[in-house]
Amino acid sequence: IAGKETQLIIKMNHLARFMVCIMSGARSKLALFLCGCYVVALGAHTGEECVAKHHEAESYVAAVYEHPSILSPNPLALTSRQQALELMNQNLDIYEQQVMTAAQKGVQIIVFPEDGIHGFNFTRTSIYPFLDFMPSPQVVRWNPCLEPHRFNDTEVLQRLSCMAIKGDMFLVANLGTKQPCHISDPGCPNDGRYQFNTDVVFSNNGTLVDRYRKHNLYFEAAFDVPHKVDHTTFDTPFAGRFGVFTCFDILFFNPAVRLLRDYEVKHVVYPTAWMNQLPLLAAIEIQKAFAVAFGVNVLAANVHHPVLGMTGSGIHTPLKSFWYHDMENPNGRLITARVAKNPVGLTDAENATGEMDSSHSKFLKILSGDPYCEKDAQEVHCDEATKWNRNALPTFHSEMMYDNFTLVPVWGKEGYLYVCSNGLCCYLLYKRPTLSEELYALGVFDGLHTVHGTYYIQVCALVRCGGLGFDTCGQEITEATGIFEFHLWGNFSTSYIFPLFLTSGMTLDVPDQLGWENDHYFLRKSGLSSGLVTAALYGRLYERD
Repeated sequence: IAGKETQLIIKMNHLARFMVCIMSGARSKLALFLCGCYVVALGAHTGEECVAKHHEAESYVAAVYEHPSILSPNPLALTSRQQALELMNQNLDIYEQQVMTAAQKGVQIIVFPEDGIHGFNFTRTSIYPFLDFMPSPQVVRWNPCLEPHRFNDTEVLQRLSCMAIKGDMFLVANLGTKQPCHISDPGCPNDGRYQFNTDVVFSNNGTLVDRYRKHNLYFEAAFDVPHKVDHTTFDTPFAGRFGVFTCFDILFFNPAVRLLRDYEVKHVVYPTAWMNQLPLLAAIEIQKAFAVAFGVNVLAANVHHPVLGMTGSGIHTPLKSFWYHDMENPNGRLITARVAKNPVGLTDAENATGEMDSSHSKFLKILSGDPYCEKDAQEVHCDEATKWNRNALPTFHSEMMYDNFTLVPVWGKEGYLYVCSNGLCCYLLYKRPTLSEELYALGVFDGLHTVHGTYYIQVCALVRCGGLGFDTCGQEITEATGIFEFHLWGNFSTSYIFPLFLTSGMTLDVPDQLGWENDHYFLRKSGLSSGLVTAALYGRLYERD
């Protein structure tokens, strides 16, 4: 390339910060498209550089921090505001270190966990010195870092605001807040104040963008439930709209499902202090299931206290996850990842192949009730679908997640099984390349869960049992060797179904296909890379809670 005219054009393109990139594929004609790359000096961009710039323009960099919080040695004891701040500043010092580390990686938004600053297990009285005053962001526009003396008792908010400025990133954190109320308010507590479990969002210039007050409290006597549900969203220049909710909220319609249904949210920030419970509700398991079920990105930050069963954070897209779960290591973890602005859901990416494989064909035949035929050499063999390997298997009951599941054992290298409870029937069509010395079972539960919360669920679950006895099915295990190719489905009465999928070593996996077929919801998977721990369809009937 030479000549003054060419150099002038290049300089103009440089100023405009874009150019036309010419891309060629192995079997396609030259394709022209505009992208965010531009010419530097007289050098020419390669196709790879152009694609990279385009990729960056369609994504953002996120971080979540799993925090081994420094806890009060006696959360029931009364303390002063100064003592409370000394403890909280120790945690905030760690937060600030993580923000600066994240800034070096180009992070644009960071999420910290629930209870990470103040801790937990307080009474209503003992937590009071740990609470910041919280003005409503809808009423007051406020930058705590730049206006530190505007309100009293806002030291934690001030530090978080300054961190957002130092790191030049949006920042989401959780703290306890207080709001005075008047005796004329019929809901005002006797001590004259509301106390809320609160998530706060700061923009990269330190402005308090919004707050979310937790609605579904989990045995949190120190806090009040707000009279109205907060449906909190915030807009960012790099990824559009985010929604906010906390921990136990993920299992309920309000605010979690409502945010996604009514507010055009594609990204969720999710502070949590989650105690793992296998086989169905490990932290990373439900986080990933939510991302897949709704086709959104979930940025989930958990506290790290393995002795309490608290670990499991991640950045989850519908198709991929970056996570941390460690019950041995006492250290926390900063997770960073580049995330698409417009997440691609599993249903958008599935079924690109033309020819249907035999297992899926068999599954469809079972659903239709037609006989299934297979060609062997020159002969064709047909069997009634409903009779495949359904040899009178023993039905048994075992406790799983404190619920009384009805189960059947999964024996043999291949089979077709079903088990029913109330109105829900669960079905399994499977093949196994080799048998392992483990017991697996197909279980069903259709009813009201009443331990550690009350909510109605419909569950179809393929689980590895803790031992070889039927009574071990439902126990918490993390390792397995059994490999399956399978379809799991059920006649669910709800459209809100979360696919839970764990393999050996607390490894997340993604179904090959999910969806409805003949009024049944199914999950399909082949090619497991490690042993199956749990594959389940976890349905929620919110209206029956």
